[in-house]
This record gives sequence, structure tokens and C-alpha cells, in this order.
Amino acid sequence: MNLPSADATPAPAVPAALGTVLGADPAPPRAGIVFVHGMRTSSAIWERQVEHVRDAGHDAVAVDLPAHGALHRERFSMPRAFEVLDEAAGSFGAGRPVVVVGLSLGGYTSLAWAAHQATAGAGSPLAGVVAAGCSSDPKGKPVALFRDVAHLAVTGTTAVRRGLRDAGLAWRSALTGGRSRAGGLEVAALLGDTVQRPGWDIVTDALTHLAGRSSVASTRALRVPVWFVNGARDRMRLEESRHVAAAERGALIVVPDAGHDVNSDAPAAFNQVLTRALHDFARA
Repeated sequence: MNLPSADATPAPAVPAALGTVLGADPAPPRAGIVFVHGMRTSSAIWERQVEHVRDAGHDAVAVDLPAHGALHRERFSMPRAFEVLDEAAGSFGAGRPVVVVGLSLGGYTSLAWAAHQATAGAGSPLAGVVAAGCSSDPKGKPVALFRDVAHLAVTGTTAVRRGLRDAGLAWRSALTGGRSRAGGLEVAALLGDTVQRPGWDIVTDALTHLAGRSSVASTRALRVPVWFVNGARDRMRLEESRHVAAAERGALIVVPDAGHDVNSDAPAAFNQVLTRALHDFARA
């Protein structure tokens, strides 16, 4: 048999279209990405992030939670929020991996939904979670007290300002352990200049559904990477270390000079974090 010489013309490359026929592994499908907004906002807050990931070749959708945006006529409940996320995840096609990106209420909802998916063992495969502005476990006294503050803002009784003051002081004390400087959200900043702000019934509904859930427990139930992203000026960073420790593959990114609405305060930095997270999720 005549063997080819060392300087023989190399064999032509296999056409890409024949890769599957000849046994080459096809490229895995890019994950579809579901964005979930925070309380009293809407899907519109994610415009720059949706554009960013679509430019990178991902399918993406930003949803409106019940009582918000297109679903503003509905009341918020976690089961209904799960249905919204189920529909969004399913819109990418059966078996397509999904990444959820949530901020604040959307972050807690995304973690709870992902944990439910893991327990139920159904639905689209989850590739990872980006949870922003949700590193204080809602299960416990602080959230219950803040729910009471919101309830007082809604009812508007003659004693409302006294009640708001007392409930606010109690909520701040629960967060600070009696220290003079708050270590969590400032109640006054959340309430704003007026007591009767529209939409506080949304807050009471949402916090009622969050109060019995633990974001740490939800994180612990996941077997996919979870990236926690917080603004450096966000006062909801009370339990960052607990959340990261609870994740099987956890990461914490703190964005300088950003507050609670980290994706809006620092959109370019947040988009860079998304790029890194999606690359990490693809390797999982």
C-alpha cells in the first residue's frame, strides 16, 4: 500500500451540514432568558438587558407579574406568578434550557419558582438563576412588619401616621437589632412623601405571599448555578453570605455606585455581569 507523503495535500474539512451525520456533536442550544421585574414596576425596566442578550444570540422575554403592567387588573399571588413564568419558559420550545433573571420581588419569585421546578421535576430544564436585590430572606419578622406598614398606608385611618411611625420603628429595630443606624431598607424612603400612594395593596399582597417563604431555602433546593447581584448602596444586602453559602454553585457580584435597582442604576455593568453569568451557566 502506498502511504501519502508527509507533504500530501490535507483532507478537506467536513462541511458543517455533515457534522451530525458523521457523528460530530451539534452545538447546544442557547438558553432562553426570562426577566422578572420588581415590585410596583413592570417588564419595561429590562429593555436594555433584553436588547443586550438578544444581540448575543439568546431568545429573551420580560414578563409582567400579576398586579403589574399588562396584568395590572389581577391580584398578586405566587401560584399565579408561577403560571406566568411557566408560560414564559415554555415559549422557547420544549426541552430548551432556561435562565431566569429577577430583581427584588422578581428575584424572590424566580428563586421560589426555580425551587418549585426542581422539586416537581417538570417543565423546561433550568440552566441558572441571576437573583438581584433579593439577599434578605423574606421569611421572618421584618417582612411581616413591613407588610403591616403597607397595610396601614392602604387603609388610611385617622391613626395611620401614628401607626406608620410605630410600625416603621419596629421594622427598623428588627433589622438593626436595636442599633441606631439602620442595616436594611429605610421605611421612610419606601413610603415616600405621601401616605396614600397608589398600589400599596400590591405590596401587602406580595409580602403576604413572601412572608412564609425562605429565599435561602429556595436557593438550597437548586442544583444549578445561582448568581446574586447587588448594588453596593442597596440596603437589602442583609444576608448575602447566607444566600451564597446555600447555593451549590453560588457567586456574589456587588456593583459599585449602584442601589437597589441595580440593572437601571448601572445598566452597562449589569449587562457585563449577565454576559459572564450566561457563559458560566453554559459550562454547567
